[in-house]
Amino acid sequence: MAKSTSEEKVHSQKEWAMVIHGGAGTILESEMTPEKFKQFHGALDSALTIGQKILASNGSALDAIEATIKFLEDSPYFNAGRGAVFTHEGKNELDASVMDGSNKEAGAVGGVTNIKHPISAAIKVMTNSPHVMMVGRGAEQFSKQQGLEQADPSWFKTDRRWESLQKILQKEKSTGAVYEEVDSKFGTVGAVALDKNGNLAAGTSTGGMTNKKFNRIGDSPIIGAGTYADNQLCGVSCTGHGEFFIRYAVAHDVAARMDYLNETVEEASDFIINTKLKEVDGSGGLIALDKNGNYAMPFNTAGMYRGYISPDERFVKMYKE
Repeated sequence: MAKSTSEEKVHSQKEWAMVIHGGAGTILESEMTPEKFKQFHGALDSALTIGQKILASNGSALDAIEATIKFLEDSPYFNAGRGAVFTHEGKNELDASVMDGSNKEAGAVGGVTNIKHPISAAIKVMTNSPHVMMVGRGAEQFSKQQGLEQADPSWFKTDRRWESLQKILQKEKSTGAVYEEVDSKFGTVGAVALDKNGNLAAGTSTGGMTNKKFNRIGDSPIIGAGTYADNQLCGVSCTGHGEFFIRYAVAHDVAARMDYLNETVEEASDFIINTKLKEVDGSGGLIALDKNGNYAMPFNTAGMYRGYISPDERFVKMYKE
């Protein structure tokens, strides 16, 4: 139940703010070496700096999340762009979405294989087409017409992700059962930003699920499931087992609870991730910013790579510290 207004924490309005994630449940803390920790932590910290420079210099929330997510897509450490997981057929199929909280415009691409930065393609769908979502060859053709950078599919391949697929395929061959590793559903990247003009924008990009078949698409490119933004309420980006985030319209549900129940962004987000989804064994997490720049980043997995920055606060966290 929502707290009354008198019981809520009083927060000051942030001039600007940004929250990011690099996925929930990716590498268990017990398996995280000091070298890997430094790599992942450093990548997240660098991503925050990219957003900071844009937002502090009066740039737009949309520009901030695009530049930040492009950096994360280029990093081999996350399940998005270069570093994406492999399908059963040994391909990288990428999904992304974006939403502008100032006008509720949105764009998404799904199942693309040669667009270097899927988040930019999602933005072009939003700004330069009458549509919200494009998939497969059509999305690729559109991105080329829009002048976006293309990439040979080999650009996205990393040895770590390829080995993960081979382990799963070998296990399936020997047991006849469908097998998934810990990282099979996770590692998605996302960002939500609030700019100096009070505009919110949210974006999400992913390689989906290791060993996925039949052009499976999860929640990341689906507006209201993996991404949502409304200037009057909040911006949200999700990561986790996408099927549950689709069924429960998680990203929109955060905004709905804030709107209809007068919950804070922290209360709404925590209830959805740690009560509503846990009750149905839905695993994952989300990041969110409200219109004042207050953040929420709940997760019900062993960890979630995440970070927050505003003029007076900055941090990167990976586990439940």
